[in-house]
Amino acid sequence: MLRFKKRKLSDDKYEACAVFDVNGDGVPDIVSGAWWYEGPDYVRKHRIGDVAAIDGYHDDFSDYPLDVDGDGRPDIITGAWWGETLRWRRNPGPDGGDWETIDIDRCGSIETIRFLDIDGCGVPEIFPNTPGAPQAFYKLVRDESGRGTGQFRKVVIGTEPSGHGLGFADIDGDGRIDVVLSGGWLEQPEDPFQTPWPFRREFALGLASVPILGYDVNGDGLTDLIVGQAHDYGLRWYEQRRDGNGERTWIRHDIDLSASQFHDLRLVDLDLDGRPELVTGKRYRAHNDGDPGAHDPIGLYYYKISDGGEFSKNVIDFGPAGEASGAGIYFWVQDLTGNGYPDIVAPGKDGLYVFENLGTGDGNE
Repeated sequence: MLRFKKRKLSDDKYEACAVFDVNGDGVPDIVSGAWWYEGPDYVRKHRIGDVAAIDGYHDDFSDYPLDVDGDGRPDIITGAWWGETLRWRRNPGPDGGDWETIDIDRCGSIETIRFLDIDGCGVPEIFPNTPGAPQAFYKLVRDESGRGTGQFRKVVIGTEPSGHGLGFADIDGDGRIDVVLSGGWLEQPEDPFQTPWPFRREFALGLASVPILGYDVNGDGLTDLIVGQAHDYGLRWYEQRRDGNGERTWIRHDIDLSASQFHDLRLVDLDLDGRPELVTGKRYRAHNDGDPGAHDPIGLYYYKISDGGEFSKNVIDFGPAGEASGAGIYFWVQDLTGNGYPDIVAPGKDGLYVFENLGTGDGNE
């Protein structure tokens, strides 16, 4: 079993974070909300700028690094529910000061954002989960030398509201990554800019996690789905089956029904055994106190996945808010210490935590 060293960086209640080299010194830093924390010790704290506080939330549900303006410095892609606007924050570089915030598009309320290089250009496209609007992605416009220009091209691939939930998976095995929504999946055509994408209404995942994960859980060669309930109890996987005519059906399997508000999930090889673990936890006060299980203890977990599709739960942290940490709406997994093991940065209304992965303790570190 893995061992983790827990450290609280801040009591600030931002629910998103990222890890990247903010100041160009070659050392990863941590970004969360209005601040960035300078590596390698993350003690020195630098201001990014004001982030609106609205009704118990902050208007910042993503902190993703992308060099938008082509100056060689990573900027931040963000957006949230209340502002209804996809935005980027310009990295000011060595001069410091507040990061200018620039609107990309008023696209509607954003649950959170995920990123995928859908066209193989080497730069990820931006996919906001906008439950009330059709699914779209935003492509960074680059100049002749490949540098970002600060402009984006919007491509609307859906025709009806997306619903709560978003993920990426090659559902049909054609080698192209499809977009999974709570009520079905959008099949990527040969040209991803050919719109709209065909919609396959094959399941109903409820108020699903972001992301919904695509993974062959049982090793049968078909892509299955791993889904958390973002505003209720339940973590499940949906087994893809096909009959002799190639028709798909989906069989639901429970992973963990003991906790609620599994809003963000990751598949990552935490123990370096060559197989990914499922990492997730509770988003503390996801709808403030309005969700089932809102007043339960919070926790952060990883699940080992067996060859037969069984999930075994391992607790990283668990307890009352203020003592334990959840996973926020946008947590990050990356090796911060250089020991090879991925660490976990967990934001949320319970504060900002780092869980240093110490390995298995069996002499393999």
